[in-house]
Amino acid sequence: MTDYTAALRHLRRADKVLAHIIAQFGPCSITLDRRYFRLLVEAILSQQLSTKAAATIRDRLYVLLQRRIVPAAILALRDAEFRGAGVSRQKMAYLRALASKWQAGAITPRRFARLGDEDIILMLTQVKGIGRWTAEMFLMFALGRPDVLPVGDLGFRNALKRAYRLRKLPDAKRMQVLAEKWRPYRSIATWYLWASLDNKPLTEE
Repeated sequence: MTDYTAALRHLRRADKVLAHIIAQFGPCSITLDRRYFRLLVEAILSQQLSTKAAATIRDRLYVLLQRRIVPAAILALRDAEFRGAGVSRQKMAYLRALASKWQAGAITPRRFARLGDEDIILMLTQVKGIGRWTAEMFLMFALGRPDVLPVGDLGFRNALKRAYRLRKLPDAKRMQVLAEKWRPYRSIATWYLWASLDNKPLTEE
């Protein structure tokens, strides 16, 4: 488990801009969801859809599955059942690939605790339909890994641009340079930058 007290102490000392954001938003509240397979199913379903549309398809699919969100139940569904829930042919293939690899042991949750971040990213991205960004979100919000830097996340890039008053969106190299001083708590720093972009501060400036 991440020691948030130590993390905030380090980030405040390391970065004045981040210290100001932390003061505005208060304690970090990353809530972990340990339903690993379900999270990845939902990540696939939500790709390129609005939140509302993805939720509708998810709910229809879960009714079909009778709330048993497990690989065997996914693999038992026929094409027509997927289509009836609104799942595209492409996502149907992605879900079956995920379920097959999970069931075959190519993805082994019991090993997550012993694997490094990059090893888990490699394990997950062997599934067509799961890219690096999805794997990084999984590391942060399912496994609670404290030092993930999602350089491909547009919201994070926008937050950096605004917080650090950059003239343009930072590329991956610039982001890595900016974030170097946050180690080993880049996930927590990222959470605060997302908060600064999307949410109202606890205290106004």
